[in-house]
Amino acid sequence: MERLHVLGTGNAAVTRCYNTCFALEKQGEYLLCDAGGGNGILHQLKLAGIGFGSIHHFIITHAHCDHLLGAVWVLRMVGTAMKGGTYQGQLHIYCHRSIIEGLTAMAKLMLPAAINAFLGDRILFHPVEDGVQEQIMGHTVTFFDIGSTKLLQYGFTLLLTGGQKLCCLGDEPYNPACARWVEGSSWLLSEAFCLYEHREIFKPYEKHHSTVMDAARLAQSLGIAHLVLWHTEDKYLDERKLLYTREARSEYSGDVYVPDDLEVISLA
Repeated sequence: MERLHVLGTGNAAVTRCYNTCFALEKQGEYLLCDAGGGNGILHQLKLAGIGFGSIHHFIITHAHCDHLLGAVWVLRMVGTAMKGGTYQGQLHIYCHRSIIEGLTAMAKLMLPAAINAFLGDRILFHPVEDGVQEQIMGHTVTFFDIGSTKLLQYGFTLLLTGGQKLCCLGDEPYNPACARWVEGSSWLLSEAFCLYEHREIFKPYEKHHSTVMDAARLAQSLGIAHLVLWHTEDKYLDERKLLYTREARSEYSGDVYVPDDLEVISLA
């Protein structure tokens, strides 16, 4: 059975939790998705008990700083472990070609030559496009262009061991053009920038984001069984789980998860 390790739950500007990113666990191996905005990813992985030696697959959805900059630290730590002989095998990174170019440039600027030597050798990039499929940790993963109005971004679906489909929408609202990829999902990982009643405070629509109510209505319309809400503001962090769950349940009849950083969700 797979488990979802929630490493961060906040949007780009949070200071009381980490930026949204997660790791999918299967039999002690991990698929990392995004890495937040800095070396806080090292702290979150340490607290989660996830060692770099158990991460061999890494998805980067898009190039916004709160998703990409932590990737430089992942490269540094994995490359250091490879150099020291404590990392077995290869690290596979799945992202668009533009991110491959940008991350490679950042690595060459910021990281030692000994680490950069592993790029293309043991640190391997896999370019993704709309509809591209990869086999990752025994799962079929299908990437899709979410139709972002701000920056090219890829969501993905992943077939779990029990046959259920998990869908990660990235950090923007659902685009109906993605229906063929999203429909039939049992698990939906969705951004929810704030409560609907707080929309005038946080301006989610101006930032191309959803409210909790929007995400809940979407999940209900698509017949989603399990809805995970994150990529939120942190002003109401102490009350977030209660407030967001209550609003979601007013529009949605399935299971609602509003995780805090470092929670683990069983994907049964």
